[in-house]
Amino acid sequence: MIKSEEIKCAAAEMAGELVQIRNHLHAHPELSFKEEKTAAYLSKILNSWGISHETNIGGYGIVGLIKGKNPQKKIIALRADMDALPIREENLVPYKSLNDGVMHACGHDVHMTTLLGTLKFLNENRDNFQGTVKFIFQPAEEMLPGGALKMIEEGVLENPEPELIIAQHVFPELEVGKIGFKSGVYMASSDEINLVVEGRGGHAAIPDRYDYTLMAASNIMVDLFDAVESEKPADFPSVLAFGEFRADGAYNVIPSEVRINGTFRTFDEDWRKRVHHLIKEISSSRAKKYNCTCRINIKIGYPVLVNNEDVTTISRKAAEEFLGSGNVKDLSLRTTVEDFARFAQKIPACFYRLGIANTEKGIVSNLHTPTFNIDESSLGISVGLMIWIALRNLEV
Repeated sequence: MIKSEEIKCAAAEMAGELVQIRNHLHAHPELSFKEEKTAAYLSKILNSWGISHETNIGGYGIVGLIKGKNPQKKIIALRADMDALPIREENLVPYKSLNDGVMHACGHDVHMTTLLGTLKFLNENRDNFQGTVKFIFQPAEEMLPGGALKMIEEGVLENPEPELIIAQHVFPELEVGKIGFKSGVYMASSDEINLVVEGRGGHAAIPDRYDYTLMAASNIMVDLFDAVESEKPADFPSVLAFGEFRADGAYNVIPSEVRINGTFRTFDEDWRKRVHHLIKEISSSRAKKYNCTCRINIKIGYPVLVNNEDVTTISRKAAEEFLGSGNVKDLSLRTTVEDFARFAQKIPACFYRLGIANTEKGIVSNLHTPTFNIDESSLGISVGLMIWIALRNLEV
């Protein structure tokens, strides 16, 4: 049986290599559905370690197996996402993004590095554990419809079918060395709201020859917000927010079209359906009031992420064993979203958080910001912990 101290020593020995891998990935980010070079780099490393795998699954996804003794005893899956964000990096570091306007500002470079380090250890210790670890490098977490759905459609959870799946995400709200868990409902669903109000445009001075598209659009936005705020259930949060209101008119020009884009997030599927109905009903009626029409497109996004109680309990206990109970924290509900929820819909799952902040060093920037960075010492912690969590879940 592999002991935690062996894993900690192995992770420490890997530290330099892990930093090199992460820095390369950070310097060469690619956007969702465009991770061709990222996938090639991952595949090259896996090949150099003698780890067989398949490529181009659900886009540029990679899937493979690490088989221990008695490989059919239990099969689990580990997942890391691959894509970056359309953000121009402002960090002045040697590994700063070389792709202008693209940045690993959500830590997916850390996720890939962690899974690689985990696989290297497991592959070198195949004779020391029982069961099989299926690994998944998933493209396009940041953009709908998301890479998880495409990978699932192409059979990533089949042949063989894992009993559970585990993933982590960096978390700048926790200092390095800390880990966070939440059992049950954890992250919200998300939908993209796209509204286009249409009517006759015209000269502002001649009101009988145009339709007041801006008034219709303004009423829609305000009344939708008020309706959701007044009707939303009290036992869980939800968010309806509009981030874009585009009307290309002028001082005396009433536009024929006004666009409104926003997001809706919640933790309850019934309420989610109710809000979809409110959007359609209110948008149509307010547009009609001003002799306009409204084209409504609700792009259904990721589902609610639910952490399986049993898998999360096992994984949390493993983290407490590996890092000490004082370093394992409770997480709160988050109205952010995560494509991993697609996997969690299909099989029991655990999605936990890795502390990467270091206040003393000034490493405190939030996710999705141009100055986001990590304390590199988190890489060894991350790899060691994922190995230990995987082994503990295989043993049960």
